[in-house]
Amino acid sequence: MISFRPLLCLGFAALALPVIAQNKEKKPERPQPPTRAMDAEGAPKFTRLDGKVGAVPPVDAEGDFVIGPEYAPAPETKVVEGVPQGKVQQFQIDSKETKLFNPGIAREVFGTVDPKNPKTLIVETHTIDYKRTVTVYVPAQYVPGTAAPFIVTHDGPGMGKPDMNLAHILDNLIAQKRVPVMIAIMVSSGGGDAQGHERGREYDTMSGLYAEYIEAEVLPRVERNYGVKLTKDPEGRATMGNSSGGSAALAMAWYHPDLYHRVLTFSGTFVNQQWPFNPETPDGAWGFHSKIIPESPVKPLRIWMAVGDRDLLNPNVMRDNMHDWVDANNRMAKVLKAKGYHYQYVYCLNTGHGIGPAKPQILPHALEWLWQGYRG
Repeated sequence: MISFRPLLCLGFAALALPVIAQNKEKKPERPQPPTRAMDAEGAPKFTRLDGKVGAVPPVDAEGDFVIGPEYAPAPETKVVEGVPQGKVQQFQIDSKETKLFNPGIAREVFGTVDPKNPKTLIVETHTIDYKRTVTVYVPAQYVPGTAAPFIVTHDGPGMGKPDMNLAHILDNLIAQKRVPVMIAIMVSSGGGDAQGHERGREYDTMSGLYAEYIEAEVLPRVERNYGVKLTKDPEGRATMGNSSGGSAALAMAWYHPDLYHRVLTFSGTFVNQQWPFNPETPDGAWGFHSKIIPESPVKPLRIWMAVGDRDLLNPNVMRDNMHDWVDANNRMAKVLKAKGYHYQYVYCLNTGHGIGPAKPQILPHALEWLWQGYRG
């Protein structure tokens, strides 16, 4: 267990990259995704903000908004003198010590389209052992013994390399009483990406299994390691993720609304990327907006989403018309509106996957919006 607080913002250093062995997977070159217009056919009816650098939607508003094309980090991303700083610490979970996702999986080469089912891939995998880093932020204002609200974020940093951005934002938002005194639990994936890798199995699977893994394997260790108590109230539990981490964040709350009510996603992978194929959810996360949400009773979820106008489009061999990230997020927003969900959707001009420079501008606002109405 390693403690990193107090720390200043980390800089970037040039890294010497090892020579990749010839038998390692070569990633296919991807064409630059095209810009999709905010008023394209099928898009929601957006409210265009004034274009001012730093502009964000109203924190009490719901619906669809456009920001950009220029951005500036929000002041809440900076360390502010006099603001209490929480502690950021890390530990690791060995897959061999867990019941779920043990062993892990990995592949050497990308799969090929199944000729009998174009919605899925044929992928050769092998088992792996892995270690997962968990980074925990505990605010200075936390009172030991009290049940704290918390947020689980996906794709957390590796061991020894804590990402302090979220910690700085929460320091400032908590001090300003714009979010509750909350703990952040940043969980790294089991490695790799997409079909045939452990990260894909965890994040792209349409089930409550990953939420159950967090509940059984991660949260108890956080409480034991750092002497904190985490709330059992789903109103006080949030999930957050980027890309497939975004679809995982929604899946955690969708399949376990008894555990989570608040969801925050950037460039959510609401596309057909589930593997292995499941005939009960044949379209993967694309099914969220094509079938599952439209045909299900409304759940007590509050959802914030963002996407870039140059987000991903068909990044691999599958050409099933279910691999456009912009279209998927637009469809999600329209379905959420039609069903009467509390949601806010932000379309970020001049940004790609993960919304790049827009994220440090919009994340403090997104967190504040997400926690509106919490009375814990």
